[in-house]
Amino acid sequence: MQTYFDNAATSHPKPTMVFDAMHSYQHDCGASPGRGSYSRAEEATQILEQCRMLLCELVNAPEPDHCIFTLNCSDALNLAIIGIANHFLGCREPVHIITTAMAHNSVLRPLKALESHGVTHTVVRVDSITGLVDPNDIAKAITPQTRLIAVAHGSNVTGTLQDIKAIGELCGDIPFLVDAAQTMGHVPIDVQSMHINLLAFPGHKGLLGPLGTGGLIIDSGVKEILSPVRFGGTGSKSESPVQPEDVPDKYESGSHNMIGVAGLAAGVEWILQQDVSVLHAHEQTLCKHFIEEITQLPSVSIVGPQTSDNRCGVFSLDFGEDPHTIAKRLEECSGIQSRAGLHCAPFAHQSLGTTDRGGTVRVSFGPFHTLEDVKYLVQSIHNVSERVLL
Repeated sequence: MQTYFDNAATSHPKPTMVFDAMHSYQHDCGASPGRGSYSRAEEATQILEQCRMLLCELVNAPEPDHCIFTLNCSDALNLAIIGIANHFLGCREPVHIITTAMAHNSVLRPLKALESHGVTHTVVRVDSITGLVDPNDIAKAITPQTRLIAVAHGSNVTGTLQDIKAIGELCGDIPFLVDAAQTMGHVPIDVQSMHINLLAFPGHKGLLGPLGTGGLIIDSGVKEILSPVRFGGTGSKSESPVQPEDVPDKYESGSHNMIGVAGLAAGVEWILQQDVSVLHAHEQTLCKHFIEEITQLPSVSIVGPQTSDNRCGVFSLDFGEDPHTIAKRLEECSGIQSRAGLHCAPFAHQSLGTTDRGGTVRVSFGPFHTLEDVKYLVQSIHNVSERVLL
């Protein structure tokens, strides 16, 4: 019986092939890609490039060399936001950026930091029940100075899935950045049909790789307006003091986390073998069952979408009591591991009216959860909620 329900933070467990790939890399290869022509260095390069190709295959991105490896999803979002802002600031042009109230601090804090450089931004409101943003409200926020539109695909608070395709269509020539922290590996994504110009993702959540991995997939036109934010050795054009313009080297300075990349490649390969559509259907089944059962409990309510429509397997629960106390009880009584608090998404909780009570208790599903696991979770919540009633 699984008791880990914090896959929105990082996935657990991982496929066995992830551990095997990490061990194989470290034991049999251990070299740095692009830093030599000997056989082990070439093998490391093959692993790195294979990971790029697998990631792009997963989201129908046509150019693997435009898949940039980063430290994590936050790093990828910083590269996208600060990199585009710096380009236009360097051209002495005004910069305005749009996001929504469901944004994570990985978007909100870079935007706040850029205010000191004259960058302005708009946080578009969302529905106070579902967390959905109306694409028309994003359209209304666009100005002649808008240089980027950044939207979280799936909320890390409520699991709300935004209509990315509709938003992408209205962006026009404005670059569209999608934060896929809660959806890549869980939900089918097609960067071309959804009109996504920049896709930021973590490697350690739905992609089932290890912590310390992530990336940013960009379309071919974006590199002209995306300045690098990190400079250094790339293994290419070492004679020049200037950062290379070729991708991915333009954005990948320093040695890669190759043991992490090897594990990430295996995680993505596992997802492709299972088919992300099949994994998504399984998660939807878990969501439907959880909603049906949890809505029967009198002292707990779901914050966010009340059906399995427009959502992924991330749920916020309100017990009418301090969420940290509830989360502690869940672990003490049943071993359930959840996440309590504001989840690094302050505007989301403000929009949903949960800030004053310290946020919510969050539970989130992974591909290895079963209906039996969900039933155990519901029973555990029922036991704790009875104590709340007392």
